[in-house]
Amino acid sequence: MKKANPRILIVTPEVTYLPPGMGNITDNLSAKAGGLADVSAALISALFDLGADVHVALPDYRTLFNAQESSVVNRELDTIFDKMPENRIHLAEDRVFYYMHRVYSEYGDENIKIALAFQREVINNIIPRVKPDLIHCNDWMTGLIPAMARKMGVPCLFTIHNIHTVKYLLSFIEDRGIDAAYFWQYLYYDYMASGYEETRETNPVDLLISGVFAAHYVNTVSQTFLSEIVDGRHSFIEKPLKDELANKVRAKCAVGILNAPDPSFNPENDSSLAFQYNFDNHFKGKKINKHTLQANLGLLQDDAAPIFFWPSRLDRVQKGCRLLAEILYKVVSKYWDQKLQIIFVANGEFQIFFKGIVDLHDLHNRVAVCNFNESLARLTYGSADFVLMPSRFEPCGLPQMIGAIYGALPVAHDTGGLHDSVATLNIEKNRGNGFLFETFDSSGLLWAMNQAMKFYNLPQTVKEKQIKRIMQESLLSFNHEVTARKYIDLYEKMLQRPLIIDHHE
Repeated sequence: MKKANPRILIVTPEVTYLPPGMGNITDNLSAKAGGLADVSAALISALFDLGADVHVALPDYRTLFNAQESSVVNRELDTIFDKMPENRIHLAEDRVFYYMHRVYSEYGDENIKIALAFQREVINNIIPRVKPDLIHCNDWMTGLIPAMARKMGVPCLFTIHNIHTVKYLLSFIEDRGIDAAYFWQYLYYDYMASGYEETRETNPVDLLISGVFAAHYVNTVSQTFLSEIVDGRHSFIEKPLKDELANKVRAKCAVGILNAPDPSFNPENDSSLAFQYNFDNHFKGKKINKHTLQANLGLLQDDAAPIFFWPSRLDRVQKGCRLLAEILYKVVSKYWDQKLQIIFVANGEFQIFFKGIVDLHDLHNRVAVCNFNESLARLTYGSADFVLMPSRFEPCGLPQMIGAIYGALPVAHDTGGLHDSVATLNIEKNRGNGFLFETFDSSGLLWAMNQAMKFYNLPQTVKEKQIKRIMQESLLSFNHEVTARKYIDLYEKMLQRPLIIDHHE
């Protein structure tokens, strides 16, 4: 008798795309809020292309999905198709997310309802129907499922993309239709739970830490961020999360796996660029794109002007906005004759402060502060010489990877995923891809920007050689195939058998 491939169920509240052939209306199922959607899409596609028995559980965002369809989907046919053995897409049904126009609501209470409704359907209907050999859950919105998997004896991987969590009583969770009494002892509570009855009405469940506590394996989206949490480097990480992750590390059941940018981020075929280029003609491509960008933003027209690009949300807590605000005028003034330019394509609370600095010093033809726009961001990657990532902390980060692919070298704080994806450029040894600073202050950022400018002022032949190498290496390192392969290796370790069984042997 032939052995079947182990069945993998990926539970995710968002996904960028699903591979054709996986089920009906795959072309119309896209629900993205952030990097989780891209990672889920990449992993599911890689598994499906390899011939793995992969299934995905996703909320049925009817309004969101229908808006992407050329015609209204016949839901009766969908229901029939969903019961057929060849369908691998399992849409959780509940009216709480039928009318969502986006993946997450602006209201926290509504997100709780969405998360619990999703988990209820996965636990009550999808898992019994799919009968998976391994379950892969993502973030607090799936944090109850690892406890169910632990009770059932099914290996479960829990991935932390974002450290946000919520806490609710067992009684509230059960009122939403989840039989938490079945697996209550595998959940994580605010304080020691001595018994179900005493716990149900008084002891809140932490959904994120429950996922970590109950899962057989846990991963964060970079190895360094995992180490920083366990080592107590970040004061905003609550002690229970730190302790539970430390337990997983000690048990050798925790790893870091870097995310990767969407494959559409490639200057060779990016339609948002004025001129598409590759590592062989990047110097020409940057010049043409730079002219177009400068004209569009009202900046000084000069293809020799160095451009620093800020691509991340302007969040005063995490992203290091204050560091740049303290030195912005100093940097522009120091390189005034070279017409150094800084471009922000980002929303956030700190935007108004940068606009104020520009107005105060009349830097309108040197600094552009723009709201986020996907096409503009891509054109700026294709024009910029450097990408600024001075984050206080960074679980993974993608702009530093995208920048390197486009030949815009990262200037970054040495932390988390930035540490794992940026190495200090060493021309003599022909290695590295950017400029790192260790001390999180404006002096550290200024030092790193000065290092970037020293590189910029080197002879063109020296720069071209290094940028060509960095673009080539980045395309090979920062892609979904590499990320998916690491998840597949982890699945096989958890299952203790191959994911794909060759029946020809």
